[in-house]
Amino acid sequence: MITTSFPKYVAIFAIFIPCVSALDTFIAAVYEHAVILPNRTETLVPKEEALVLMNKNLDVLENAVQLAARQGAHIIVTPEDGIYGWVFTRETIYPYLEDIPDPKVNWIPCTDPQRNH
Repeated sequence: MITTSFPKYVAIFAIFIPCVSALDTFIAAVYEHAVILPNRTETLVPKEEALVLMNKNLDVLENAVQLAARQGAHIIVTPEDGIYGWVFTRETIYPYLEDIPDPKVNWIPCTDPQRNH
């Protein structure tokens, strides 16, 4: 069972934020997301299970971002933990994270995801 402490609805609020120049304005959308949380957070889950959960949340966020963009938003703010949730221990968060290589390593993870540093 997936639980959440947020309301079962989502809201998108558009506000105008003036830029440095008085002639320019940007429309920002602030999105609050009912995060789909993992079933268990006390035990380590396989990386594949973590990816399934994160992809579900990313699908929700992607739809909200597209809706906000269609309504004219230039900047979209989403929840800090909107992809994976927030109820983890130091050990159980690991499958939801990715390694970032040392800047000296000549590797771009997005173009070569199978490489291990």
